[in-house]
Amino acid sequence: MTYIKIDRRNFLSALGLGTAHILLSNPLMAAPATLFADKNPLQLVKLGKSGLETTLLGVGTGVHAGNRTSFLTRQERNKSVDLLVQSYDRGIRYFDAADTYGTHDILAEALHKMDRSKVTVVSKIWVRGGGIPDPDRPDADKVVDRFRKELKTDYVDLVQIHCMEDPNWTVNQKKQMDILENLKAKGIIKAHGVSVHSLDAMKDAVKSDWVDVIHVRINPYGMAMDKPDPKEVVEVVQQLHKSGKGVIGMKLVGDGKLKSDSKKINDSLQFVLGLGCVDMVIVGFESITEVDDYIGRIKNTLAKL
Repeated sequence: MTYIKIDRRNFLSALGLGTAHILLSNPLMAAPATLFADKNPLQLVKLGKSGLETTLLGVGTGVHAGNRTSFLTRQERNKSVDLLVQSYDRGIRYFDAADTYGTHDILAEALHKMDRSKVTVVSKIWVRGGGIPDPDRPDADKVVDRFRKELKTDYVDLVQIHCMEDPNWTVNQKKQMDILENLKAKGIIKAHGVSVHSLDAMKDAVKSDWVDVIHVRINPYGMAMDKPDPKEVVEVVQQLHKSGKGVIGMKLVGDGKLKSDSKKINDSLQFVLGLGCVDMVIVGFESITEVDDYIGRIKNTLAKL
């Protein structure tokens, strides 16, 4: 895929005027037809060379999450389970969890009402300080075994190392990476990767053949991103995609900061889906009304692109 470069000053000037991210002529946007087959927001997409195929839109369960709590764990449990099941009924096949979200048991209950073979179940291991109790930090094989018990599933489709900021994480986490590679060889997980929270960590992922799938924070406003300059982030995301890694876009509305601004939600969707280097997006939904809203917005966005 060929990506067109843009002068940084001109891009930032246009972005400041609120126009660069909404124009179809935006030079940062590659030809989206090479990524998305049609305007169906729930079409199946391939996550790079990982072998995983799932829906363009996925559900994130880590809304306002940390220390094993999140929006889904704080509201009535039946409402959270119903949200996931209804999302599945709408056609969504990707459900993203993590050890720090505390949502494994909620997802496990919802999975009983889904066709497991059609669902992409994702979780993440926490290796940084804080976040989870210290006794819950053994090597990745023991952690993933616990994940499977909590999720009540024989395998996990994707397991990632969570929230990496370390610019040398591919060296410092080598032991856990090797363990996850072995788990993949045994079929206990289908793919592995990383969720990054710094541009240096993202750059470190580019050169690693181990990374099957990566979560990146991306929106046209530089909010809750690894750098406030979207162009700088996009350049690295392009490299990730070109190297064959599955790229999942998150924080499309700046960690919820833009969720009440309908125009900026639409602009962000058009920006991200038009880049040509983001395979799918995940959103942290709080209600089925929001799910339906995003399905409609993405359908309209793809029609424009």
